Amino acid sequence: MRRAARRAVALACVGAMALPVTLTPAFAQRKLPLVRDAEIESLMRDYAKPIFRVAGLGNSEPSIILVNDKSFNAFVPDSRRMFINIGVIMEAETPGEVIGVIAHESGHIAGRHLVRLRAAAANAQIMSVIGMILGAGAAAAGAAAGSGSATSGGAAAVASAGSLGQRSFLAYQRGEEAAADRAALRYLDKTGQSARGLLKNFQRMAEQQMFSKRFADPYAISHPMAQDRFNGLLADAQKSKFFDKPDDYVLQYRHEMAKAKLFAFTSHPSATLRKYPRKDKSPPAQYARAIAAMQARGKAAVKEIDPLIRQHPTNAYFHELKGQALLEGGDPKGAIPSFRKALAIKPNETQFMVWLGYALVGANNPSYLPEAEKVLKKAIQRDPNSGVAYAQLAIAHGRQGERAEADLATAKGLMVRGDFGAAKRYAARAQKSLKRGSAAWLQADDIVAYKPPSVPGQRRR
Repeated sequence: MRRAARRAVALACVGAMALPVTLTPAFAQRKLPLVRDAEIESLMRDYAKPIFRVAGLGNSEPSIILVNDKSFNAFVPDSRRMFINIGVIMEAETPGEVIGVIAHESGHIAGRHLVRLRAAAANAQIMSVIGMILGAGAAAAGAAAGSGSATSGGAAAVASAGSLGQRSFLAYQRGEEAAADRAALRYLDKTGQSARGLLKNFQRMAEQQMFSKRFADPYAISHPMAQDRFNGLLADAQKSKFFDKPDDYVLQYRHEMAKAKLFAFTSHPSATLRKYPRKDKSPPAQYARAIAAMQARGKAAVKEIDPLIRQHPTNAYFHELKGQALLEGGDPKGAIPSFRKALAIKPNETQFMVWLGYALVGANNPSYLPEAEKVLKKAIQRDPNSGVAYAQLAIAHGRQGERAEADLATAKGLMVRGDFGAAKRYAARAQKSLKRGSAAWLQADDIVAYKPPSVPGQRRR
């Protein structure tokens, strides 16, 4: 039992802010798509920076990775990455609620609650980490339910060891959650921010748990009941001189813009127009309607986006949206100036580089290809997890007759997407035409030799 518990405790921080969820093995194997958006990622970094500093993470700030899932959830698999569902942003009414999630997850990292999982996750591709976390979540859920049919060896061992041992393990998890909650409270106070958002998260969760709490055994779940977490923090939170401090109005504006953007990109245009009707003249509503128009009409949406640009000519993200509308509307050459303008405003934004490279390749003009290759390589150097950049770089190489380089770029892009089998095939093909021992050959060889890490405690098949 002790050995199995050591394996299973690596799952302790999975879904740290979420309600306990049962994950089936089939769901655990599904690859969740990631969300890449320069504007929202910038907002998340600004939320996190003060928290990371007081948590002692400032010298090696974790990357915040957005997951395309509308549930209110976040998790940290290691000290370098924090995964946050877009549902956290979409449900949160204030920046403080999102910051509360980040503070809690930072507490897990600073408290070294991840040490057992870190060894497996340290060198894993992002999609491997998601697979590990989802697989681990399925194992933990199976153990918590006492299921004898769990496919994970670790989960089966915990479940079969008896109720007492199972509850001991889950109590360890609850202890870590309480420690992370307390740490979050300290971080918010040290950064001069109210804990109201953190408490609001627990209130939201408590409302969702309300109907099941009557039948729930608090010792048979891996996280404390949300109302208990709220009650445990409320008195200390109210002692802070910052408790009644309002959210920063600039962050609140950016938060509303991010929510509108996410809603519009993840909903049918008609749903967006119902939520943000034309009588609503606020910037978030105009933004959402412009995105809805792009979703519905592509290039024709430019007339919806141009008024935003006239009102806010230095907003790089509005120029990005116009470029995207033109690109997706079948006019990549026309999109190039918009992406150039966005880059001129924010010259270090990697995703604008990717968009520009995409448009240069899409214009199908051989004279653009050298610039496309240069800007895409620069983007990849700054962000090696951009599957789109690798895909476009592969096209640029291919059109210039560089077959091996195209195959290697394709292999790298497939690795980012988590399609390791196809990545190995392209890498092996690239190796045949690359000089043995060269940097490119060695990169291909690393892909061919790559073995995705398994979930801790899971038997390989």
